[in-house]
Amino acid sequence: MKESELAKNIFSKILPKNLFDSIISKINYSQLNEIRLRCGKPIVVILGTESYFVCEDGITNNIGRAIFCTKSDIDNIVFRASECSIYAVNEQIKQGFLTIDGGIRIGISGTGVCEDGKIKTIKNYSSLVIRIPHRIRNSSLFSLKFILENDHINNTLIISPPGCGKTTFLRDFLYQLSERNICLNVLLVDERGEIAGNCDSENSLLESNFCDVLSFVKKSDGIMYGVRSLSPNVVLCDEIGTKEDIDAIENACSLGVSVIATAHSDKIETLKKKPNFERIFDGKLFSRFIVLSSKNGLGTVDGIYDENFFPLYLGENR
Repeated sequence: MKESELAKNIFSKILPKNLFDSIISKINYSQLNEIRLRCGKPIVVILGTESYFVCEDGITNNIGRAIFCTKSDIDNIVFRASECSIYAVNEQIKQGFLTIDGGIRIGISGTGVCEDGKIKTIKNYSSLVIRIPHRIRNSSLFSLKFILENDHINNTLIISPPGCGKTTFLRDFLYQLSERNICLNVLLVDERGEIAGNCDSENSLLESNFCDVLSFVKKSDGIMYGVRSLSPNVVLCDEIGTKEDIDAIENACSLGVSVIATAHSDKIETLKKKPNFERIFDGKLFSRFIVLSSKNGLGTVDGIYDENFFPLYLGENR
């Protein structure tokens, strides 16, 4: 199914009709990355890297023509996205998001309900960020030769600010392995369900013949469980950062399993200052670091470095 047709099916189930008609019918879906809804504020879409207001005719820069979001819009979207059962998806909601078919992730803000210092749930929803994934063929192709050498996967950390193509990179990397019939058993730990989408449905984003998926489990738990039970050659996961994540990656590497992961940061120097990452750098857990940005479009490769941070490639604008 084409992405635009998939989007039409999914969004018809969750969006109010006026928004559905404006966004899906009149906006170039291949460029649509985010829909932002804030109670009482104009609805904003991100096309490529540019922001626009949603209007009846599609998009505008004129706030006077913008469609404004109501509290009812937000509540109805969350209710429909939960398939009419907020309770059933509360484990996701208390982490601040919902993931629906096609790997579409809905970030949720509102009032946190806390118990013993931990968020028990979120209520009184006030804004939503709907992030739309895309399959961008060959987005990882340039970097492939730095990751895959003699049928061996170098441990690789992909670094970028939010929304610059890390998840898209992982998704395409799986496709590239499959397209080349490189039969390495891959374990994808998809904590938020947005890399593969629903891998057991027609709305899956996964294009791989050699991948096993663990969805909606903590990365640390998924890596430990998967390495024991699924015997992967390679583990893929998104947005590492906790001590438990690093423990699990360190354990996998010690067992001879390659790891490809992503992390939020604008550059390596900033990442070095983050808690828990000292062990990654001091222990040289990764032999490749790939830095992405949106300078020349989402997924721009700014630089590729080895374990000693020697540049193997620097972006064209350096």
